[in-house]
Amino acid sequence: MADPMIPPAAAPDFLTRCGWAGAQILPLAGDASFRRYFRIVAPGRQAVLMDAPPPHEDPRPFIRIAEHLTGLGFSAPAILGSDLDHGLVLLEDFGDARMRETVDAQPESEQEIYADVVRLLKRLHQHPAADLPPFSRKELQREAGLFAEWYCPAVSLVVDEVAYRSAWDSAFATIEDAKTVTVLRDYHAENIMLIHGRAGLSGFGLLDFQDALAGHPAYDLVSLLQDARRDVSAELEAEMRALYSDVVDRDFDAAYAILGAQRNAKILGIFTRLWKRDGKPRYLDYLPRVWAYLERDLEHPALVQVAAWFNDNVPPEKRAPAWALPTE
Repeated sequence: MADPMIPPAAAPDFLTRCGWAGAQILPLAGDASFRRYFRIVAPGRQAVLMDAPPPHEDPRPFIRIAEHLTGLGFSAPAILGSDLDHGLVLLEDFGDARMRETVDAQPESEQEIYADVVRLLKRLHQHPAADLPPFSRKELQREAGLFAEWYCPAVSLVVDEVAYRSAWDSAFATIEDAKTVTVLRDYHAENIMLIHGRAGLSGFGLLDFQDALAGHPAYDLVSLLQDARRDVSAELEAEMRALYSDVVDRDFDAAYAILGAQRNAKILGIFTRLWKRDGKPRYLDYLPRVWAYLERDLEHPALVQVAAWFNDNVPPEKRAPAWALPTE
């Protein structure tokens, strides 16, 4: 990956073409992919530069979904300019008030802010899905497979991968006939900004949606309420699920557990890969929390075969307890 502190060589010329000649380019953030972000500062204004270098990244899906979301009245960053050959996109800057830090600093705001972003999700789900590829069983299986591919070898486990796929197939088959919506796929507290000066739901800025697909409405809800990066209590999770739908729907509850388990198994695999392959051990700190969510999901009757596989293949000491001590 490129040095996260050094702006891309093409950035100054790109900014000049966009009307930002001479602007400062300041490091802002990197993420779990090859994408990097810089804050662009000029007198009286600022913006964000997304560096999504080809061939590893393609900014076109981000642009397409951003325009879809803004067309529906949601706050996705306005696209101020792009250079697709170099993977550069100049974006509206939503500022620094991220949901994660705001809620952590002001615990009394947690219930209200979570309620608002659940309402935002409900409103998004009232619209037909964008013209996107489906969140298919093949993709769900590929993601779930990251657990067996990366996590299990890291804890010295040889597992039955054929039975793993079969167990997930039994679960995924039960959710394929549901209504599909635009699934942002990373809808959580570190990808939601609080925008000063905007009222109502437009005051929440959406980020990191370039991998959006058309899929089950439970996926983004579980992404928000089983957040790998911050603790969400079981009580708050239950309250927000009831806010999303106050009707008891066993099919939705089953889908929520299935997609929660799938997402958490995927995250365990991805975060292990970030450690093993990409030299980012900080992601190991999240594994106990993700295991706690996964264990909770596996209690649902819709996941009986998946839970049985975990019981047969992943002993308790290879789960959250494996990360209680520093890992070499």
